Amino acid sequence: MTDHSRHITWNRFPETDQFLLDSLQAFTDSFHIIGTLKESLLTGTSTRWSDFIDHLRFRGGKNLMKKLLSLGYKEGNAQEGEKEKVFFHDGAIFPPIILSGGDATPQEKLQVAAISVADLAVFLNSQGIHSEIEGTVLSPFRKVKVWEENNRELWAVERRSFSGFTSQEMPPDYPAHYLQGFQKWFLRQRDFDNPAAGLDFTIKLAEELVSELGQNMAAWVVFAAERNFWQIKNRAGQVQKRRQDVYGLGWANHDHHTFRSSREFFSALLHLLSILGFERREKFYAGEEAGWGAQVLEQPGCGLVVFADVDLAAEELEMDFMQQDLSPRKEKGTVGLWCALHGESILEAGLHHLACRLAFSEARNDLEREGVYMLPPFSSFPFLKQAFTQGERWAVPEENLQQLSREGLLSDHQIHAFSREGGIGSHLENIQRDEGFKGFNQQSVSAIIKRTDPRLDFGAA
Repeated sequence: MTDHSRHITWNRFPETDQFLLDSLQAFTDSFHIIGTLKESLLTGTSTRWSDFIDHLRFRGGKNLMKKLLSLGYKEGNAQEGEKEKVFFHDGAIFPPIILSGGDATPQEKLQVAAISVADLAVFLNSQGIHSEIEGTVLSPFRKVKVWEENNRELWAVERRSFSGFTSQEMPPDYPAHYLQGFQKWFLRQRDFDNPAAGLDFTIKLAEELVSELGQNMAAWVVFAAERNFWQIKNRAGQVQKRRQDVYGLGWANHDHHTFRSSREFFSALLHLLSILGFERREKFYAGEEAGWGAQVLEQPGCGLVVFADVDLAAEELEMDFMQQDLSPRKEKGTVGLWCALHGESILEAGLHHLACRLAFSEARNDLEREGVYMLPPFSSFPFLKQAFTQGERWAVPEENLQQLSREGLLSDHQIHAFSREGGIGSHLENIQRDEGFKGFNQQSVSAIIKRTDPRLDFGAA
């Protein structure tokens, strides 16, 4: 069965990007307290406030509508009870725009900017604001007006699994169900003697959460728990999260989550993600020499993106991984060896890395002062910059090393070295996107995959 999801080309939209930046700059120039917030986020968290923009509300009529359409926006379907026109940009990473109607000068068009944070209460406290939050605690969407100046407004929102802009009032028992669902996934069994049994158990648990919480909220809960599990074992993540938590940002700037899978369990991983509402996007293949591939998936209901890595051969690229299993192979590439050392990402190992949108250069310099160092960038384009932190070194279970030794995949020297020093486990990825670019650079990703092969620590096999 052939899968055509890899045939996607993501474009750059410099004119759209400039229009939004100019609008935000004019908005900020007449709203001076936002300048202070922008500087606080940059110096305190190495983030750009524009990366937290959830949506924008403009005043304007047909001319502005034509402008948005010329910039690649398309009118979308408003949620029930929302009467204003809403425009989305499907081909890029740009915020939705609400059009209120009415005439305005170019300097007055942008009326409301809303930023997304993980915890509205902490954000309000960080700014010394005492305002009532609209919406039920932990609901799919909550919001609060932060400041108003010169007929402009800044709002902050918590968005979990809702594409509209109206705060959500939930039943009284909803917060308890949410927290119980989070705890159920976070405390689930991850270590199994038989990974196949572990995948079956995990898939059934995902189905249970979907039944209890709905597909979108179940996906949100699962990934909140996965980020927490990854963070426990990743100091770079702990440092950056602490910096962002001061402002209540949490991981609201997440870009993508990367799971690694062995070949025999790849289709099971994708099946689990489909249960949670993930849809396939593009595929990657780095060539025969690199020996790996990836399926990118997106959950449209809550804005989550997954990069699923696996050892892959050229002739397998057109396979439908949802319907066909990859056959086991004796040889192991970078991804397969990582799984053999540490386990499946969806089970005991956890995420290989979390990618967060940061101010690229500032993050490198600021984190270095915290003792967190970056590897050389593997993307250095005007529209896409990427770099990993130095990997966290994890202890490798002795039984995993003995199995690799029996299979002849590691030398005695490597076995002793991994046993003594551990193997590289996880990273935080520093990523900066511009011009709305939504894709990835295949050649660059290939380079960093090869560069992080665990065997390079201790010599070739």
